[in-house]
Amino acid sequence: MENTKKRPEHVKLRETAGPAVEAIIQGLLSPGEEVLIQVCTDLEPGGRYAEGWVVATTQRLLVVPGGDGVVQVPLGQLRSVRTEPLVGGGRLEVERRDEPTLLVPYSSTLGAKFSEVARGLEQLRQEQAVLINPNLDRTRCAKCNRLLPEKNGLCPACVSRLATLKRIAAYLVPYKVRVVVLALSSIIGTLAELAPPLLTKRIVDEVLTPGVGAADLEPYLALLSLLVMGLIGVRVASWIGEWMHVWTATWLGARVTADIRSMLYRRLEMLSLPFYDKRQVGALMSRVTQDSGMLQDFLVEGMPYLILNGLMLIGILAFLFYMSWELTLYILMPVPLLLAWGIFFWKRMRRFFHKTRQAWSHLTARLHEVLSGIRVVKTFAQEPREIGEFDKRNKKLVRISVQSERNWFVFFATMNLVSGVGVAIVWYFGGQEVLGGTLSMGTLLALYSYMWLLYGPIQWFGQVNSWMTRAFAGAERVFEILDTPPEAYEDPDAVAMPRIEGRVALRQVRFGYDKSKPVLNDLDLEVQPGEMIGLVGKSGVGKTTTVSLLARFYDADQGTIEIDGVDIRKIKLNDLRRQIGIVPQEPFLFSGTIAANIGYGRPGASLAEIMAAARAANAHNFIMAKPDGYDTQVGERGSRLSGGERQRVAIARAVLHNPRILILDEATSSVDVQTEKHIQEALSRLVQGRTTFAIAHRLSTLRNANRLVVMEGGRIIETGTHEELMQKEGHFYELVKLQQAVAEVIAIQE
Repeated sequence: MENTKKRPEHVKLRETAGPAVEAIIQGLLSPGEEVLIQVCTDLEPGGRYAEGWVVATTQRLLVVPGGDGVVQVPLGQLRSVRTEPLVGGGRLEVERRDEPTLLVPYSSTLGAKFSEVARGLEQLRQEQAVLINPNLDRTRCAKCNRLLPEKNGLCPACVSRLATLKRIAAYLVPYKVRVVVLALSSIIGTLAELAPPLLTKRIVDEVLTPGVGAADLEPYLALLSLLVMGLIGVRVASWIGEWMHVWTATWLGARVTADIRSMLYRRLEMLSLPFYDKRQVGALMSRVTQDSGMLQDFLVEGMPYLILNGLMLIGILAFLFYMSWELTLYILMPVPLLLAWGIFFWKRMRRFFHKTRQAWSHLTARLHEVLSGIRVVKTFAQEPREIGEFDKRNKKLVRISVQSERNWFVFFATMNLVSGVGVAIVWYFGGQEVLGGTLSMGTLLALYSYMWLLYGPIQWFGQVNSWMTRAFAGAERVFEILDTPPEAYEDPDAVAMPRIEGRVALRQVRFGYDKSKPVLNDLDLEVQPGEMIGLVGKSGVGKTTTVSLLARFYDADQGTIEIDGVDIRKIKLNDLRRQIGIVPQEPFLFSGTIAANIGYGRPGASLAEIMAAARAANAHNFIMAKPDGYDTQVGERGSRLSGGERQRVAIARAVLHNPRILILDEATSSVDVQTEKHIQEALSRLVQGRTTFAIAHRLSTLRNANRLVVMEGGRIIETGTHEELMQKEGHFYELVKLQQAVAEVIAIQE
């Protein structure tokens, strides 16, 4: 039967070259030859900065330097392609069959790109489709070319404020009633702020000016009392509007931010390990804390400020033009200067804010690191050194803070100068109109009051602009996490497997964290239900990676992993992980009691079940020897327990989880002989009836395994029982003899 399986399409990685380079490349291509990879490098072989190009087609590899001398390598002449990290950069090493190895250097910023290039060239060399990741890490904004705050992050200067504001506003929809209250309170507050100058105008023009020297003061006093009562009423209305506004805005901002923060945390919990591998935990924590807090500040203070002052400016301009359009034009003369100075100043201050945040970050990072490692500091008597380092960073923070405060003074002084010019203009031209009889004194005073109401918000326009930029950038960073696809927990096409038998098969599995440097190469392994497999080999051969793929923390780049004949990518993720238990080399315990940590393996388990699991893990006796027994607090990461105690609690957790497939990753490392004996006894009970993968550097601990799988260079090189491999006298035999020799040397020294 004819094979109808379609070969996957090439994934291209092409950067745009200049006309001269493009002409050279096109001139070398044969008819029908297709460019699959075309990337720029930034170093020449001598180490100087210079542009060069690496081009891979369906037929050959081209290396185009900045000058002449294009190197052409037919794909059939490629023996291997890899990247090699160097100080400050790296190089692409192209090993040829009949020629010396070709070296293409690049700076460290291009490391991820050339890792993908090497991966693509290896695929071409093996006559496979090019399947690489064209979405490389970005360090600069594609739109404005500014440096990004973090890799693949968002550019604060290019954030679409309108789109972001619409998305933030969408979170207000469930709280429509509160939004209506907020709008009404904003209108009330605005009207209340606009009314006093008008009432003052009437007091001056209708009471004080005509009433001075009048024979009958009764009507003037009555009108004065009425207008003063109006002023008091306006202030009361302003207080009510402001109270309603602040209360509603605070509640809305906190509620909406809590909703977003909750959604953000849920998404972080559902994201895959490769997502976390590329990001620092501190940076992700800042999304939940700092960025969401910045968003809350904007919702509680920024957005209400914009609404109130936006309405206020519209009302002020309307009243100003109504009272005197000529004088209004004079009042508006300093406005462009105020706006320009505000924008310029806040752009300048943004640099100081960035430097201040960096200085604080460096100071707190050092403080956290030193206090966490205070035992090491005292062990080596390095207190004076650390004090000096702290003082140096503290002085830098002081210097930046002083510069920032000086700039603040310049800002306010300049604003007052420009505003003072506006005041002088109003009094001069307004005074002329009053003297000429074309403008009343009350109108001039009202115009003067509205002028200050107008200048106030404009002075802070630059700050609001900067504030909005930071808040929207923070919101976009939050939305970036929310938009990241989670692990396939809700895959509708996944197969439910409520009961796994434990038959495992790895077929031609290939995987690498850096795709150009596979950790596993064409791995083939079949495991029967209930079989215990010992994974053996030096550090870095891929033992832990193999079991990580089995738990689907990562997906294989090539090949398949099957459980009970089903590809694990087609099994419901909850069903898969619910039936896989892992006892890691360094068990992680949460702050809380021993009982809570064991019970983490099965939420809702009774104390009797927890105690039974602890007995099976040989943990019950040491737990009961503690004053609080199962209620003993383990401390952060289990710091109040010894290494062996933590390990046995982790085993008890795995026992309670009752998995069908068990993974033991160096479960007896770094413990004393007596503790190891207890742990081995617990493990012997735990592995019964389960498919088990055990990783151990102490090869003697794997004697009970049904089969040992010896790995080297990401491949399986030997399999068999302990006795069979010893009789074979191969790689495993050499490892055992080496360990025995080391143990004898240690025994002699002791």
